[in-house]
Amino acid sequence: MKQLTIQSSQRSYPIVMEAGLRFHLKKWLKKEYSSILVITDDKIADKYLQDVINNLEGQHVYSYIVPAGEASKNMDQYYKLQTKAIESGLDRKSLIIALGGGVIGDLGGFVAATFMRGIDYIQMPTTILAHDSSVGGKVAINHESGKNLIGCFYPPAAVLYDTETLASLPYREIRSGYAEILKEGFISDIHLTEELLSLSLQQVTTAQQENHLEAGIKVKAAIVEEDERESGVRKYLNLGHTLGHALEARLGYGTVTHGEAVANGMLFALHVSEDMSGEEFPFNELYHWMKLNEYPVIDIEKKRIAELVKSMKADKKSVSGHIQMVLLNQVGEPTVANLDDSSVEAYIRTYIERMNKL
Repeated sequence: MKQLTIQSSQRSYPIVMEAGLRFHLKKWLKKEYSSILVITDDKIADKYLQDVINNLEGQHVYSYIVPAGEASKNMDQYYKLQTKAIESGLDRKSLIIALGGGVIGDLGGFVAATFMRGIDYIQMPTTILAHDSSVGGKVAINHESGKNLIGCFYPPAAVLYDTETLASLPYREIRSGYAEILKEGFISDIHLTEELLSLSLQQVTTAQQENHLEAGIKVKAAIVEEDERESGVRKYLNLGHTLGHALEARLGYGTVTHGEAVANGMLFALHVSEDMSGEEFPFNELYHWMKLNEYPVIDIEKKRIAELVKSMKADKKSVSGHIQMVLLNQVGEPTVANLDDSSVEAYIRTYIERMNKL
């Protein structure tokens, strides 16, 4: 078992990583709850929902299953979940358990944050990608104009990571999750970055996977403790996300995974970083790592540049009409730049030209 503790302004909470944790879930319920609502999706439900419900024997337990995928992080599913909570008789002493990947964590957490002005929730991540989203208390749903535009900061009561659930992940989900771990390497640790860029993800062992997860969580935890509400260094966790979120929105949520979009966004961020800092970054290494591990390298059409810039400006990180991008002064030394539309358009054009030569 591996355990960390996060200190937030509202509460401290544990992050626990352990194989088979879902079978002794009660151990981590630190108080009595009047009722429990388990939220999951239709891919996870068949695998793990009954294990969780069985372990909560003696409690008033309800469950709700949403369709898997980013498209479920919407106002309709949010409203249906609030209705389910009301009809099930949940009250202020109830608990929500978000059992699934980042979509379920964000959606379930936002339902908990707003039901009766806030009740406890526990994150039970079942994907590698969710190691990032489950830590730090950012919960949200999407709007057609942009990702995570409707949400708040609301820390969980616990993050309980049953590492056995990772064994059933399809390769695409492993690939998606590793993009976020690589992001954490880029902003903190050149050695972690170099190790990850040498990996064939199809050959990663369980032990390596758990070590990489732990490394990523430690980076996220340290940053979140220093800057809970994203007024300073927490912005660095958005490396690759400005273009990544825009690609997700423009392609249609679920067309590419979040991690696939972020990988493309990081490639673009390295391109811009090289121009702004005058330093050389592992742009080619990242590109070849993406090709080796079968990430889709997204072709950006010149006629779509204006649409992408519009989406990037709609991102919640934009400031005073400027697009805010996380860049690197060097690997392990992130920075934030505010760019105007014309600068971003120019960078996208030179990025397209560069990609066409590879």
